[in-house]
Amino acid sequence: MSTRKPLTHTRVLDAAMTLVDREGLQSLSMRRLGKELGVEAMSLYHHLPGKEGLLDGLAEALANEITSAVDERPASCMADWKSDLRSRCLAARTVVMRHPWTPALFAARQSIPPSMYLYVDQVIALFVDNGFSYQTAHRALHALGSLLFGFAQELFSPPVSGGNLDTQKTQAEFEEMAENLPYLSAMVASEMHQSDEPAMGWCDSQTEFEFTLDLLLDGLERLRD
Repeated sequence: MSTRKPLTHTRVLDAAMTLVDREGLQSLSMRRLGKELGVEAMSLYHHLPGKEGLLDGLAEALANEITSAVDERPASCMADWKSDLRSRCLAARTVVMRHPWTPALFAARQSIPPSMYLYVDQVIALFVDNGFSYQTAHRALHALGSLLFGFAQELFSPPVSGGNLDTQKTQAEFEEMAENLPYLSAMVASEMHQSDEPAMGWCDSQTEFEFTLDLLLDGLERLRD
């Protein structure tokens, strides 16, 4: 008697997400996913209608993960509209950073996942109920979306060199930059710090994201009716 765990829609999507987290969105195919699950690719079509259906399913799963992260925020994060919106963005960013291929997947879909419509409606309500016009809410949605999905970690990751960093060469390049670009080199020297993230090699992308988000929220405050 076979002890193989039966395939389900959820199990297929979970395996697809694990695969893409590990190897990137470009690695995903029905054949590759079938191999990951130990089944023939044709078996997957009983649960998802081909690769496009698989990608739509992944987009919906990511949207659900974002809305769940937002729903799980403590009440203290919602003291006022700005705190509420800020914590929403940070909760969503946590998911995007966990799955850095999220922006590329959402951009390739024909429409946003259905579960995201409620999220968007809640953000619009947050604006309108706190004195913003619908026009400002519309523009703010675009601005916040661009910040959230355009500030993805993968956009700032340096190319893989395939070897150890040549510290002597790097030092020589920095000295040359200091001579020709004094203000840029001074800023780099001032901002250089240790970080677990590879963002641009020397920027803390979380700090930069929050800095930009706070600037945007402060600017929106001035547009309240």
